[in-house]
Amino acid sequence: MSFPKSFLDELKARIRVSEVVGRKVKLIRRGREFVGLSPFTNEKNPSFTVNDEKQFWHCFSSGEHGDVIKFLEKVENLSFLEAVERLAGEAGMEMPQRDPRNIEREREAASLVDVMEMAAEFFRQKLQSGAGAEARAYLERRGIRRDTIERFGLGYSPGSDRSDRTQLLKHLKLKGVSIEQMAEAGLIISGPDVSEPFDRFRNRLMFPIADARGRTIAFGGRALDSEQKAKYLNSPETPLFHKGRGLYNLHQARKPAYDAGTVIAVEGYMDVIGLAQGGIDNAVAPLGTALTEDQIGLMWRMAPEPILCFDGDKAGLRAAFRAVERVLPLLKPGHSLRFALLPNGKDPDDLVREEGGDAMRDVLAQARPLAEMVWEKEVSAGTWDTPERRAALEARIEEVIGEIADTKVKAHYAQELRGRISRLFGPKQGRGNFRQGGGAGNFRDRPWKPGQRFMRDPRLMPVTPELRRSALARNEGGAAQQMEGLMVLVMLNHPELLHAYCEEFSRLEIRAAGLDRLRNEIIDIAALNAPLEREALMNHLVSRDLADIAQRLEDGAALKGDRFALAGASHEEAEKGFLDVLTRHRRTITLEAELRAAERALAEEMNEENWARLQAIHAQMQIERPDLSEGLMDSPEPGWVAGS
Repeated sequence: MSFPKSFLDELKARIRVSEVVGRKVKLIRRGREFVGLSPFTNEKNPSFTVNDEKQFWHCFSSGEHGDVIKFLEKVENLSFLEAVERLAGEAGMEMPQRDPRNIEREREAASLVDVMEMAAEFFRQKLQSGAGAEARAYLERRGIRRDTIERFGLGYSPGSDRSDRTQLLKHLKLKGVSIEQMAEAGLIISGPDVSEPFDRFRNRLMFPIADARGRTIAFGGRALDSEQKAKYLNSPETPLFHKGRGLYNLHQARKPAYDAGTVIAVEGYMDVIGLAQGGIDNAVAPLGTALTEDQIGLMWRMAPEPILCFDGDKAGLRAAFRAVERVLPLLKPGHSLRFALLPNGKDPDDLVREEGGDAMRDVLAQARPLAEMVWEKEVSAGTWDTPERRAALEARIEEVIGEIADTKVKAHYAQELRGRISRLFGPKQGRGNFRQGGGAGNFRDRPWKPGQRFMRDPRLMPVTPELRRSALARNEGGAAQQMEGLMVLVMLNHPELLHAYCEEFSRLEIRAAGLDRLRNEIIDIAALNAPLEREALMNHLVSRDLADIAQRLEDGAALKGDRFALAGASHEEAEKGFLDVLTRHRRTITLEAELRAAERALAEEMNEENWARLQAIHAQMQIERPDLSEGLMDSPEPGWVAGS
């Protein structure tokens, strides 16, 4: 079958050629390449080379060469389709449907890339015009040089909320771009309830966002007017752009990261640019969201131990600890994270501008390993001055160990963290559960044997093939989706909260397409009407055929008794409820990632420990939000997910 070019490009970007080849050929790194003995001839001197940067391998002894797909075809005698299916499974990508319309969609995506490049050029020109004076002054205050502006393609989007709102639209129209194409690319806001379509980005410093091939696929815009509600505004999800699956500066950072052996993740676009001015070119940033599993995977394909940068204050530590929770279920041999904590009150851009690139390199050189951050996260959470408290810390450490899916990595973390417990409390205070031997009370450390019946704890059941099909193992994240629905409903019924929480609301990770569309409409109409009233918002949603989704959210909240999300709640009740659900949602997202890892571990090794871990995670999900997870395993998806 013929696959869309974009699918194959993303597949190759997600897979390191050296990892696949290394399973068949013993590779040795030499500079930017790997070398080994040819799998096609019986040579004695290595002439087989692999270059991850170019996504290519070449065998000098036989003349064979190609990409990672071609290697599997040659070495394992797979068909093209079989090779692609295997690699897609490893990369966590769904195979495209065998639909001849994919070719037409590919053509449409290519034309959207052309539209995005026209917009990028327009923004670049406007930055250098009289209209861009304020944006240039901002960049000058931030110390951004002209060559840096050109390197990152920075621009300016003219206009304001009240006047001159269609400059980009008019420019693209003159070039033959249709209103439909502009809307599909996320460049304008249009619809049956919008009398005149207008530019999405107005009076903002523009950051083009590129894919792995360097093609502009989206934009980020920083507000230049302090009255604008969202300081940063990113393009919406489009056929080209999926914010949780890309990284800012990915295309420019790949080669420097390969050369340096590491990649640095910072919070914002200006941090990436500031580091580049300090001579640190291997930096990337997430696209307006917390770091996702896909983004961690992207960085691991660039380097095995990315460094995450955070402020050294309490907020920075909380962000670092959230990253710790997110990555634990994903760990695998040779792949981890390191953490660089910056001086209080400074971000990477500030540090480089004030003290130079060497100051930042010193911070990076002191980056702390993940195991150390795991330990600090748990130990700093309390005071361990009584036997009961020390027992609680030991129990929590065991839970952390259980979150790691890979058995080899888990074993080493168990040894490391249990050793730290022993050293912290002393030999007389350690508990039997932390002994490396298999004492009578050491339940976890004794190996499980096939066919063994689990009689030690009556709550534990034998793991059978039926378990894999059980309601528990089929959890698809309904709790998080219901929380997302509640937060959208709060903003729907109390749009005045957008003024204070627009950033948090716009960055919220929403996976149901219909609900995400509703959230985006709320943000878009809020950008037009300030202050936004509920009645005007509801009229807008009716015109966009979204009233049914809103009504289902309302009915669900009323049925559950979530009064804070309803229109009759006070401002204070709605705000408190929104912040509470936001906090629980972040934790639930982490728990769901842990649940998926536990399911994978159980599928690979059907034993008592893995079953207990799956139960523990489910129990924790019920504790986090019992009213949402009650019946979660047996209930269908919320109504607003279906058909969206």
